[in-house]
Amino acid sequence: MKLSQAEWQIMNALWDEHPATARQIAARLPEQVNWAYTTIKTMLTRLVEKQAVRERKQGNASLYDPILSRRQARSSALKSLVNQAFDGAFGPLMHFLFEQQDLTAKERTQIIQILQEHNNPKRNR
Repeated sequence: MKLSQAEWQIMNALWDEHPATARQIAARLPEQVNWAYTTIKTMLTRLVEKQAVRERKQGNASLYDPILSRRQARSSALKSLVNQAFDGAFGPLMHFLFEQQDLTAKERTQIIQILQEHNNPKRNR
């Protein structure tokens, strides 16, 4: 599922604490995000239609819960990036990360450790 940048803002606020009302979500958005309440409600409606968020009524208020997990959203976003920018191959992405970006030695070591852990035959059993 592809999320717009604005939808990521809403989802991040919702993933951090849910269930939440639109007003609670608005209060959790970064200060530079200065959306009207109606804008937030419209975006929540779109997220409900995309089946990323569930809406339920509690009295006069709507409570929202994420259906789409942060991990699922990240996976989808990464796959989209790899397909668009790296012809669907993760190898060129890894090469790009190591060669073109300003990774610290600690970050490089962490990536290597993760790759080694996932390449361990004992782990894959």
